Amino acid sequence: MDIIWLRDFEALTVHKNFSRAAEDRNVSQPAFSRRIRALEDEVGVKLIDRQTFPLSLTPAGEVFLSQARAILRTYSETLERCQTIAAAGENVVRFASSQSLYMTHYKTLIAPLAEQGGLDIDLNSTSWGADQFVTALQQSYCDLILTYWHPAMDFLSPLEVSRCEYLTLSTDEFIPVSKPGPDGRPLFSLDSTQKRQVPLLSYGTASALRAVLDHVLRQQINPPGILVVNQNALANSVKAMILEGFGLGWLPRAICDEELDEGRLQIVGGQSHVSGLEIRIYRDPGNRKPTLDSLWAHLKTVVDPQG
Repeated sequence: MDIIWLRDFEALTVHKNFSRAAEDRNVSQPAFSRRIRALEDEVGVKLIDRQTFPLSLTPAGEVFLSQARAILRTYSETLERCQTIAAAGENVVRFASSQSLYMTHYKTLIAPLAEQGGLDIDLNSTSWGADQFVTALQQSYCDLILTYWHPAMDFLSPLEVSRCEYLTLSTDEFIPVSKPGPDGRPLFSLDSTQKRQVPLLSYGTASALRAVLDHVLRQQINPPGILVVNQNALANSVKAMILEGFGLGWLPRAICDEELDEGRLQIVGGQSHVSGLEIRIYRDPGNRKPTLDSLWAHLKTVVDPQG
C-alpha cells in the first residue's frame, strides 16, 4: 500500500469531490481516481459511496479513515525522528524528559554543566507517554532520558533488562497538597472520617506519576472516599488546577516549593500519604558519543564527588 494513497484518501474525505481533491493533490483527476480505486482494491472493500452528493464514506470507509490518519501521523513522526537523528550529529546531546523535570532538576543540575562544557543540547518532546521515553532511548531517538523513578513504575523495567546505565541525581517527595480556604485551612483533606468524597486531581495513564499515585492510595489502611474529577498527563497542569481550588492532588515537592513557602498550597494528610521519588538519568551504554561521555563523566562527579 502506497502512503500516497492514504494522503489521497484523506484529501478526498476533506473535499468530498474528486476534482477538488485531485487539484489539492496536484494530480489529474483520472490519475487520482485510479489511485483511490487501487486503494479500495488493496483494502478489499468500497471506502467511498459515489452515489451520494457530496461524496460520503461507507461504514468501512469511516473506520479506515481513522486508522489511515493514525498511520499518517505515525509515518510523519517517524520521519521527524529520523531527520532529528541525522541532524543532531556527534556534538549534540539529545535529551528527553517531562516538563516538570525540565523546569526543576534539568534546569538546576544539568543545564549549568552543559553550559560550562560548551555542549549543544537538544530538548525533545515533553508530551510523550511515559513508555515513549523508554522507546526513544532504545531506538536512539535520544541520548539521555531524565525521569522520576519509583518501584511502582513498571514502564522503566525494559531499561533494566537492556542494562542501561543510570545515575540517581537527586531525590524528591510526592506529596498531597490543597489550596487553603479563606480561614487558612486546606480546602480539602484526606481525613478518612469525613463524610463527603474528596475531589482528586489525578494523572492519566500516560503519566509516569500515575503509578506512584495508585501505589500511595493502595497503601492506605483507612482510605478516604475519593472522587476523581480530572486526569492530566502533566504535573504542572495538575498543580494549576489545585491552585484554582478544583480539588487536591499529589505533586513532586520540587515543583511546588514556592507555592508552599508562600502559603498558596498546603500539605494535607500524614506521612503515609507521602512517597519518595528518585530523579534518574539513563543512557544506553552502547552509545559512545564523545559529548555524551563527557557530560556523563561530569554528572558522575556531581553525584559522587568522592568517586
